[in-house]
Amino acid sequence: MKGKRFKCLGLTLCCVAAAPVMWGCGNSSDGKTEIEIVQYKPEAANYFKMVEEEFNSTHDNIHLTISSPNDAMTILKTRFIREDYPDIIGIGGDINYSYFVDADILTDVSGYEGMKEINEGYLEIAEALELVPVDGTYIIPYVANAAGVLYNREMFEEHGWEIPETWDEMLSLCGEIQAEGILPFYFGFKDTWTCLAPWNAMVVELAPADTTKQVNKGQTTFTEQYRELADKYLQLLPYGPDDPFAYGYNDACTAFARGESAMYAIGSYATPQILSVNPDLKIDSFVMPACDDKDGRTLNSGIDLGFCVSAACENKEAAWEVLDFLYADENLQKYIDAQNAVPCKKGEFTLSPMLDGMSEFIKNGNMTDYQDHYYPSEMSVDALLQTLLLEKDTDGFLATFDTNWQRYNRDIIRMVQDYEASHGSAN
Repeated sequence: MKGKRFKCLGLTLCCVAAAPVMWGCGNSSDGKTEIEIVQYKPEAANYFKMVEEEFNSTHDNIHLTISSPNDAMTILKTRFIREDYPDIIGIGGDINYSYFVDADILTDVSGYEGMKEINEGYLEIAEALELVPVDGTYIIPYVANAAGVLYNREMFEEHGWEIPETWDEMLSLCGEIQAEGILPFYFGFKDTWTCLAPWNAMVVELAPADTTKQVNKGQTTFTEQYRELADKYLQLLPYGPDDPFAYGYNDACTAFARGESAMYAIGSYATPQILSVNPDLKIDSFVMPACDDKDGRTLNSGIDLGFCVSAACENKEAAWEVLDFLYADENLQKYIDAQNAVPCKKGEFTLSPMLDGMSEFIKNGNMTDYQDHYYPSEMSVDALLQTLLLEKDTDGFLATFDTNWQRYNRDIIRMVQDYEASHGSAN
C-alpha cells in the first residue's frame, strides 16, 4: 500500500523538506531556457561534457549545463540547504536517493513518456528504495552495474575450468585452481569499500532482498539473516593473497590485469581500471554462486545512475526534452561503451563482452539490488566487514551490526513504525 509520506526527522535533509521551494528552471538573457544537471559520477565527466555540447549545438530554445563534481553528494546537500536546486539530479539508487525521496524535493516522474521504456526490474528496485511506500516514481533509471566475479577467460580456457553454479562448486573450483599453483582470487581489502563487493554479490542469494526493511519492522535481525553469509565470506579468504589487507583497489586491479589471479570478486565498474593496465586481457564474468540451489541464483545489480527532476524545476517540458536526449538509444549506447554499463532501458543495446556470463540474468530481469544501498553511510559497514575479515569473529560482527543498525537507523525505524500504525503492514 502506498500513501502519505512520513518525514524522517533524524535525516540531514529534514530542513530541506520543510523549506519552501524557491529556485527552478529559468530563462537566460538570450531567451533560452536554462537547464542545469548535477550528476555524481566524475568518472563519466567526459561523456557528459559531450552530451552538453551536442545538446546545445542542436537545440535553439534550451541551454544545458552539466556538472560532474568529485563530491557531488556533499555539494548537492549543501545546495539543498540553501534552496538552490539543480533542475535535474543524476544519482545512484542508494540510501541518498531514499533520503531525497523522503525529503519531498523531487518530482513524480511516473508520467514521463520515457518511463514506459525502462526495464521493470529496475523500476521495482527504485520502488524498494523508498523508506516507506509513497505515491509516484521519483527516479528514471539510466544505467546499472553488476557485481559478481570477473575472471581471466584465457586462463580458464587453457586449464579447462568450469564456471561454478553453486557454492560447493565455487569452493571446488578454488581448490582446483590453487592446486595448480595459481591464486584463485585477488582482494584489495586495504581499501575498506572493496570489502563490500563480495558481500553484496553473495547476500542477494543468501538473505531476503528486503532484509533491512524486515529488521526495521522488527520482524527479524541481522544475526538471523547474515550468519551464513558471514561464515561463507570467511571461507573465501584462504583463496586470496596471504595478506589481503596489504593491498588496495588499484593493487588488486593491477594484479588481476597482470594474470596474478584467476578471478577477482568485484563489480563491472572495475573493468576500465583493469584494462588501463592490460588492454589485451580477455575478461568475462559470472554471477557469484553463494547458495546450493541453482534455481535460487540471482544477479547482484542496482541502479548505478538515474535522473531525478527537482520539484523546484519550473519548466518541466524543457527538462523532459533534455531527458529525451539523454535516453536516446545512440547516446545511451555511448555511455554503455564508455563505462561498461548495463542499460536500464529496454532495447537492443550492445553490451561489453565482459558481461557475457551475466547476460542471461540481465535479459531475464533476474536481478537483486545491492543491500548496501540500504545501509546508512554513518554505520560504516565496509569497516565492519574489514574487521570481520581481520578478526574472524562472526558472533561479534553480527552483534555489532544489529546494535549499530538500531543506533544509526532509529529515526527511520520510528518512521516505519508510525507508517505501519497508520496504514497497516508496508509491503
